[in-house]
Formats: sequence, C-alpha cells, structure tokens
Amino acid sequence: MESNCVQFLGNKTILITGAPGFLAKVLVEKILRLQPNVKKMYLLLRAADTKAAMQRLRSEVVEINLFKVLRNDLGEENLNDMVREKIVPVPGDISIHNLGVKDSDLLQRMWSEIDIVINIAATTNFDERYDIGLGINTFGALNVLNFAKKCVKGQLLLHVSTAYVCGENSGLFLEKPFTMGQTLSGDTKLDINVEFELMKQKLKELQHQDFSEQEISQSMKDLGMARAKVHGWPNTYVFTKAMGEMLVGKYRENLPLVIVRPTMITSTLAEPFPGWIEGLRTIDSVIVAYGKGRLKCFLADPNTVFDLIPADMVVNAMIATATAHSGKTGIQTIYHVGSSFQNPVTFGQLHETAARYFTKKPLVARNGSPIIVTKGTLLSTMGQFSLYITLRYKLPLLILRLMNIIYPWSQGDKYNDDSRKIKLAMRLVDLYQPYLLFKGIFDDLNTESLRRRRQSIKELDGSFEFDPKSINWDDYMENTHIPGLITHVLKQ
Repeated sequence: MESNCVQFLGNKTILITGAPGFLAKVLVEKILRLQPNVKKMYLLLRAADTKAAMQRLRSEVVEINLFKVLRNDLGEENLNDMVREKIVPVPGDISIHNLGVKDSDLLQRMWSEIDIVINIAATTNFDERYDIGLGINTFGALNVLNFAKKCVKGQLLLHVSTAYVCGENSGLFLEKPFTMGQTLSGDTKLDINVEFELMKQKLKELQHQDFSEQEISQSMKDLGMARAKVHGWPNTYVFTKAMGEMLVGKYRENLPLVIVRPTMITSTLAEPFPGWIEGLRTIDSVIVAYGKGRLKCFLADPNTVFDLIPADMVVNAMIATATAHSGKTGIQTIYHVGSSFQNPVTFGQLHETAARYFTKKPLVARNGSPIIVTKGTLLSTMGQFSLYITLRYKLPLLILRLMNIIYPWSQGDKYNDDSRKIKLAMRLVDLYQPYLLFKGIFDDLNTESLRRRRQSIKELDGSFEFDPKSINWDDYMENTHIPGLITHVLKQ
C-alpha cells in the first residue's frame, strides 16, 4: 500500500450507498472518528426530498447509540457541526438511472468531486420479489458502476457483495470473479437480459389479471426462487447478487474495481465499542429464539462451520482494500472477508456457548420470571428434521384438525394458529437450510496478503484490524455478541 488507511482517507470525497443500513453506518462512524479531515461524504438514501433525507440521516444515523463515542469525544454541538460540514445526504435510489438523483446541479457537483464510490446498498431478503432483487442487487449495481464512471476524479468502485454467491456447493471457495453468463447448475445458460424480460412479462401478466398486491408479491417471490434454482443458486438474494457482480465485472472498463464478499456479519468486536448491532442478523434469530425458550429443535449439523465476521472487521477490510487499489487502472480484485479459513467456529460451539450464557443469565419473560432453557435437539439432516416435525407437531395437529371438524367451536383457533406457525417454520427452514448445513470454506488468500502488507507499513495500532485469528469465539459470543443483542436489539 502506498499509504496507511488514515492518511488515505484524508481530503477524500466519498459516495456511500446503502445508508442508513447497518454496515454503511459503521463505515461512516469509523471514517469520521479516525479521519476528521475527510473532505466530504455523500450518503445516498431513500427519501422523498433533501429535507426528508436529512431527517433520516439524523434520526437513523447520527443520533443513534453507535455514535456515542464520537458524541462524548466531540460534544453534541461539535458533532453536529462536523456532520453539517462533512456529510451530504442525497435522496436517491440505486435502481434508477443516475441513482435517482433529481437535482442536476447536485449531480454535476458529485461527478466533479467524488474520488471513491462504495456501494453497500442491497436487499438481503432471501426470498425477495424478483423485480425488486433484480432492480437493486443486479441492475442497481450496474447503475452505481455507470455513475462511478462519470466521476472525473474517480479512483475506485468498491462493491460489497456476499461470500454466499458461491451457492450450495462444498469445498474451498476461491476469491474468483464470475464470468458473464456463468451458472452454478452447469447445464443452463444465464442471460441476465432474458431474466429481466422474463420478470417484466410475468409482472405484466399478473397486473393485467387483476391479482391483489399480496398475490402479485408472492408470485414474484416464487418466480425469483424458481429462477435462482434453475441456475444453481439457493435463493433470490445470492442469485441477484451474483448477477450484479457479473455486470460490474463485465462493464467496468478501466475503472478500478474491488468486490468485497463478507460472510455472516455480526456485532462489532471492538469499534467504536464492543457489541453494537442493529436488528437480528443471520444466526441472531436462532440465538434469540433459543434464549426465549422457543427453540426446542433445530436443523443444524454441530460440525458445520458458521463463517462469522464482526462488522467493524468488515469495515476495516473495506477501507484497507480501497487504500490498496485506489487509482490502479483496470484492476478487478475479489476479497473474502470471513473466518472459516483462518479461525473456524462450528454451530456446535455456538450452541454450547448460547446454552451456557442463557443458563447463567436467563432472559426475563413478560411476567417477570426467568426463562429456563434446555439444550434442545439438533438434527443434522433435512430428513431427520422433517421426521421430527411430523411426529412431534404434524400428527398432533392432524388430530386437532379432526377435533375441529367434530367440535368446530372448541379448537378452531388453536388449530389455525398452530398450522400457521408450522408452515412459517418450515418455510424459514427451507430458506436457511443451505446455510445451516453448508459445507464450504472461504479461501482468503487476497485478504491475508492485504493484512500482511498492512503490517509491513507498521499500521499495528488496532485501528484497522481485520484478522479473524485474533477472535476468541467463546469469549466474543458470551461477553460481546449475545450481550449486544440483548442490549441493542431486545432492549433488555
């Protein structure tokens, strides 16, 4: 690297999409705290106008607990001054040409000033509507690329994808780019324009047949899942993200391109303080359901490696990759940011840690009593899980249904309620099953090489740490991540 990360950020103008999302907020806070001499950050967020964008910036970014360290260091007034000086909230949408920026003067100013474009915007719903997934994750990525190519000072596009674009295969996954039209099924040809036309035609048919919005939405979700599986991907999210990678790789021309592929992002390890998280992410739904005593059985192989990586390490890696590649014309480099290769943790380990934590520090029920947890039953194959659900829940539900037929006034509500819960549970299991039983490891040769280069310039103060070998998983889960969930998500 030609300079260290703090020096690199000085006097830079950066466009960040995906604000006020989880990762974008951690990135913005990091830059303001470590390099107050950053020139400017344009934050693209969905809003009706500039006033609404500013309101979102304040209420969903600057005023949240993540910024408490900056607020304590600078004081409220000085932080507000810094935000006014350094951050420009931009109402927009990456699924629209020119990112949906309507102000022509603002557009020209952005194109003339921006050095670095960081695209974090995405829809992460596994079963997203196909039209929305294509609009944001696929063609949205191309829109960001085309915008970045108009930036006269443009030094780099950093595109955040996901490591799970690899699909459901097992083995060691390398940091390799996709080629245009590549599929994971091997026996099909992927044409992204054909996918787009197929989606448009289906949507047009649904609208002309006078379906309800709910029916249209479900049909578009079903279409996305079906098309993903035709081409070898397990869900709409990773399929549309993979196609987005193909487009930016194909049409980048001479613009330097870095694609960062994080694995499952968890709460902050250290910065700006340990344990900050927003919302339930990946494995967090399982942890919370277990802590609340609602998880009696679960589909997971205890030996499956869960590739987790704290959010601040992802952000540190993003800044380090930008520092390393900015201005290097024509390059395209992929970085896996995860832990499975360097410091793997299994689901069995995570289960043991969660059981230990909630046994010692149980959650509290609404009536004020502690929630007692048991180890529960882990089922390592879909066949075992289906058999367990049938014997434990579906057969009793069938009996309840018969009772409802004989005595419809007595059990109807309970049958319908239990039936809905089982259907929902099975749908969630179907969505998450590829990751619960995932047998892949993510090679991080490029990322490890970057870590070593960073060390060679003596940037060893921990400000840009992204080495997963430094994580003690038991300690992190028990003393940082689970307490962070309880504090910032459950608000207990």
